[in-house]
Amino acid sequence: MDPSEEARSPRDEAHHNPDIEVIPTGTFQANCYLVTCPTTGDTMVVDPGADAERILEHIRRRSLTVVIILHTHGHFDHIGATEAVLAGLGLSVPVAAHPADAYLYEHDARAIGAQFGYALPATLATPDVPLADGDELRVGELRLRVLTTPGHTPGSISLLCGSQGVFSGDTLFRRGIGRTDLTGSDEDAIYESILTRLYPLASELAVYPGHGPTTTIGEERRSNPFVQAP
Repeated sequence: MDPSEEARSPRDEAHHNPDIEVIPTGTFQANCYLVTCPTTGDTMVVDPGADAERILEHIRRRSLTVVIILHTHGHFDHIGATEAVLAGLGLSVPVAAHPADAYLYEHDARAIGAQFGYALPATLATPDVPLADGDELRVGELRLRVLTTPGHTPGSISLLCGSQGVFSGDTLFRRGIGRTDLTGSDEDAIYESILTRLYPLASELAVYPGHGPTTTIGEERRSNPFVQAP
């Protein structure tokens, strides 16, 4: 064991837990999360789908420093406010996503969202940080790990934040899973992702989904009607 790990106290562990704020946005009430390092104030914005000014208001009110925007997948209800948030920050902030969802950043895919009130800017932002399984993202003193969880989309990812929780995007919900009847989705793949990537995580781990309330891995293993743990 690394001596520095052995010497770490519960107080030190709590010190490295993120501050997590959820902001449901848009017609489909997709959850945007602000994941903040309590030591530095550095913040990751996860899935800014709509209501950019409200997201920016939360950031300004708390004097947060946004260092990265992350998309759990490329559907318009999770990325639709990215351009406006970037403009409002007035900073050059990287956007991270899995490259398998590149087709969802094209004009035609975004135009579908315009029918439901989601922004369709003249110039669309595209991710400049390609994510891969096992990647570590640093936000201040926080360390977050990418888990590829395809199925809802080919490039769907979940984001593991130590012992604090996992951001599951539209892969796993409380008592539900993401749709698999959309272009690029795969029913077998989403079952495989949940059974092999998410359900093996610690039972007490919080699940922060792309829509709806927080749950835990253990609760979904026991009670999710769509994917039963073996």
